[in-house]
Amino acid sequence: MNYFIRFILCFILADLHRFYCDQSCHASRNAQSRKNHLLNENDDNQNHIELKQQCNVEQHHTPIDYSQMVRLPGGSFIMGTDQPVIRADGEAPERSIQIDPFWMDIHEVSVQHFQEFVHRTNHITEAELFGTSFVFESMLSEAVSANITQAVAAAQWWLPVPNAWWKRPEGIDSNVSDRMDHPVVHVSWNDANSYCRSIGKRLPTEAEWEYGCRGNRTGRLFPWGNKEMPKGRHHMNIWHGTFPTNNTVDDGFFGTAPVDTFPSNQFGLKNMVGNVWEWTADWWSARPRLDQVHNPTGPNTGTDKVKKGGSFLCHKTYCYRYRCAARSFNTPDTSSSNVGFRCAADDTNEYVVP
Repeated sequence: MNYFIRFILCFILADLHRFYCDQSCHASRNAQSRKNHLLNENDDNQNHIELKQQCNVEQHHTPIDYSQMVRLPGGSFIMGTDQPVIRADGEAPERSIQIDPFWMDIHEVSVQHFQEFVHRTNHITEAELFGTSFVFESMLSEAVSANITQAVAAAQWWLPVPNAWWKRPEGIDSNVSDRMDHPVVHVSWNDANSYCRSIGKRLPTEAEWEYGCRGNRTGRLFPWGNKEMPKGRHHMNIWHGTFPTNNTVDDGFFGTAPVDTFPSNQFGLKNMVGNVWEWTADWWSARPRLDQVHNPTGPNTGTDKVKKGGSFLCHKTYCYRYRCAARSFNTPDTSSSNVGFRCAADDTNEYVVP
């Protein structure tokens, strides 16, 4: 069956509440079906992907460069919330978690750094292998839009765009020449994991990510407090206006913003909410494991990976997930124009800080 027909049928049959909560934030929920369809057509593709995942990551033999990271002291913090906004996502309950010290990137991984990784390792992203990735409709040129006839059934603004990948975020007639300091997008969990491993780092666990987001502020919605715009200042890149038809760009950005935009939180981390969703290491479950209280890592296995932070496409009336306790998910091979990542590292005594 044609992939796009399968794609649309899957969404129609999905639980409607879950569908409407999720689609504006993370594009396709059926990337695995897309991958299976491609692999069934040509078994050589499967061998290609498996070989890439096993062999295309440069082994790290030199000390980690911590110069663009922050050491987080660890300790106890309150994870989750007893006032969930999207209960089906498993935001509740609040629970006390103990985190060991670790390091986290100050910024989301930029296009520049990802390009250096690709040049060093010859990494091929899954968006490139699949040949399409998902892009928000209003970001496309008329020429690209005119050649697209498929869309997500109940979220018509998400379009599968041929030749959309990290270097051409809006398709064939776009480029990243003026966005080298923006977060890289169209990267799957597998791509993000490969990048972090190649430099001796790793993806943060969900608990580490939320600890970093909160910045020692207990029970607050955002990294800085409970107000979206304290003292009238923008602290994040989200959708302003009426979603999805009118973005007033009050925060200065229609799409992604440079990774060093907006104030840091108390830990010195930037853009922990808004801008782009960020992959975490954990498998997804809508029921958090309450038995894990020290360095929790989530389920042992699953079909989806947790992502945190929301994106520039989130709006309070539609995708109110730009909160520290909010969470969502995608399959590990999914990519879209609003998902990126940052890396973490274990705490050691071998710091290399120029």
